[in-house]
Amino acid sequence: MDERPRFIEIDIARGIAILMMVLFHTLFDVSFFSIAPVDVSTGFWRYFAYATATLFLLIVGVSLVVSHDRAAAKLSGSALTKKFLLRGAGIFSLGLLVTAATWLYLGEGFIIFGILHLIGVSVMLSPLFFRFGRYNLIIGSCCILAGFFLTGIYGPWWLLPFGIHPAGFTSVDYTPLFPWFGVVLVGIGIGNFLYTGGVRQFAVPRLPDLFSAPLSFLGRHSLLIYLVHQPVIIILLGMATGTNIL
Repeated sequence: MDERPRFIEIDIARGIAILMMVLFHTLFDVSFFSIAPVDVSTGFWRYFAYATATLFLLIVGVSLVVSHDRAAAKLSGSALTKKFLLRGAGIFSLGLLVTAATWLYLGEGFIIFGILHLIGVSVMLSPLFFRFGRYNLIIGSCCILAGFFLTGIYGPWWLLPFGIHPAGFTSVDYTPLFPWFGVVLVGIGIGNFLYTGGVRQFAVPRLPDLFSAPLSFLGRHSLLIYLVHQPVIIILLGMATGTNIL
């Protein structure tokens, strides 16, 4: 087990992304259950959702660099690759649980390839890209551009992970590899600048504990919060409005 301390600025950034996610999903549920006329599909809130996903995935990429460079001090070859394959497979499995839960609860519009599926696959693919270091900024940008070109192209269900889907496809969370894996790769590129060799390359100012402690706590437990936040939001909205939306 790596005993080196976590980078608090990464946890804080992830904690900010968690707060953004909870805010957006609360507004999404308010709209979805017709509690109030909130438009989250266009305008400011749609771009807010994109910004939230982008921040999350950039942090995934940066964190992968730190994890890889620290693990490489003890592991190499297939053992190092296996570490990321297993980690990614675990996250992808949680994505499959989300698929099952949303299929049972929502039916139409359930999550087939959402952000957890994407992160899981991205982690499994990352060993192929660590060698490119800072050039991942270019590779990632090309993936993002490819995603824009694929928009509006329809195809069979099995192409869903790549950004191609049947006409009329809907999902409450669809985060395909193109363009979103490109954001992870950009994060890997950034990580190679900011955390070369798993070591921070810049100074971090001392932040007030009142600010940093709660955010870093959220960042350290982001996966658990992601898994439970939607049921909690739905229950609280139901209690607040006196309606049965479960």
